[in-house]
Order: sequence, then C-alpha cells, then structure tokens
Amino acid sequence: MSKERTERQQQMLQALITAGEPLTGADLATVCGVTRQVVVHDIALMRAAGEPILSTPRGYWLHSRESARPEHVLSVMHPPELTETELLILVDHGIYVVDVQVEHPVYGELRASLHLQSRKDVDQFLQKIRESGATLLSALTDGLHLHTVECTDIGRLREAIVALRVAGIQVLE
Repeated sequence: MSKERTERQQQMLQALITAGEPLTGADLATVCGVTRQVVVHDIALMRAAGEPILSTPRGYWLHSRESARPEHVLSVMHPPELTETELLILVDHGIYVVDVQVEHPVYGELRASLHLQSRKDVDQFLQKIRESGATLLSALTDGLHLHTVECTDIGRLREAIVALRVAGIQVLE
C-alpha cells in the first residue's frame, strides 16, 4: 500500500483543516462525494499514516499537537446521573475536557476522546449517548474514571474541583 495520500484523502484533510470544528462522517462524505463508510476507511488509513485525526462525539477533528493549555488528570467517581453536572461544572469553569478513561480488568486502559469546551458540546455529547442507547465508560468501573483536562488557570481548576465535590462528585487525590 502506498504511503501517499489519495486526492480524496487530501480533500478530507483540507476540509478538516479549514473547518475549525469537528466534521461528521456524513459531512466529509458530502464534501468528497462518497459514502460515509469510505470516509471511515480513509480516516483509518490517514490515522495509521500518522495524521492526528480524532473521532469525537461531534465528528472528526484534526488535533493540533501543540496546546497552549497545560494538561491535568482528574480522577473522579460518581453515578451516571451526575455526568451532566460533572461536565457542565468543568466547562463552566473554563476547563477543556479532552477525554475520559477507565481501567478495565480485562482490556486495560479504555479511553475515549470527548473534546468538550462548552455547554453546547456537553449537550450534544449527552444527546448522542441518549439517542444511541450507549453506555458511559464509567459504568464499566462503577463510576470511577479519569478525565484529561486542559486549563490555563490552576485557580479555576481548583474552583471546579470544589464545585464538583459540593455537587456530590468525588474527586480523588
């Protein structure tokens, strides 16, 4: 298999670069005049070739390898009904929620990209969960999970942790 990108893959990559926001598989399929399944296949090939394309609840996103915001990992535990509260507290404090991770006893670390930075992002993520009937990763570990988050102001992160605890969400040190 050639390492060179096809014209279609170049077109997808350019669409992701110029969009500035995630694009769904259907969006990319329309841009390229192909099926969504072709997009999924091409994205997999581009990822294998090293392109930093992430699959998020809102669509595909070209991830910049350089972030101006320092990363932190929060270890939290709560029942599923507090997921919306948790995520809204974080984004309302200016915290960018990169991902969610759990440690599965058989599969090891399971990680899912979230890339949530606003109430709208949280609403769209939770709507997809509801519509698909999917289970939250934290359900696999009785509510214990990690979030990689980014923020520029450690004070805001501390405020968010206090707010999480007040809301009944355990933040583990």
